[in-house]
Amino acid sequence: MSLQKKPVRLIAAACNDLGIGKNGKLPWSLPNEFKYYLNNLSRVSRPGMFNLVVWGRLNWFSQEEFLKENVIHVVLSKTLGVVPDNAQYLREDLEGAIRLAASPPLSDIIETIWVVGGTGVYKESLMHPWCDLIYLTDVMANIDCDVFFPNFDRQIFKKQDRFPGVPSEIQEENGVKYKYEVYKKDIHHQDKLM
Repeated sequence: MSLQKKPVRLIAAACNDLGIGKNGKLPWSLPNEFKYYLNNLSRVSRPGMFNLVVWGRLNWFSQEEFLKENVIHVVLSKTLGVVPDNAQYLREDLEGAIRLAASPPLSDIIETIWVVGGTGVYKESLMHPWCDLIYLTDVMANIDCDVFFPNFDRQIFKKQDRFPGVPSEIQEENGVKYKYEVYKKDIHHQDKLM
């Protein structure tokens, strides 16, 4: 059975040392940035379409509320036996989640596969040949974190000066400055990875 290719995209907000979390929570309060994150996850081109949102197990259980509009949630775990509350699917690994989205019956309704963490899932996603974009908000501060976004090759993923639908000016909330950034995979590197 052939797979229907879907874009795999990572989304996160990270401070100066790529910190993304502390004690299972976001280490900052940036409501507008969070709204931007949710809007990206739920944006589809037409009614009846969905995005597949891929979660690592620990990341899933650290959340308190879950997006329901236009999304299907899949949790990755080798230890869970049943699909967690509020999720629709459980898979052992990233490849299983991607195959789920790229095969019938979901292949006809899934537009984008969004990876929302944690670190291990991000690392694996960066290596996937279908990964084309990283939405990484630059939180311009030194904040104590215990979970980090993985380092990635900025020769392969190039920061875009402007990107459709993404504000380019520096934002500020609760005394914290941040900037929405998008990194796009260089197509020349795409071929080398295949």
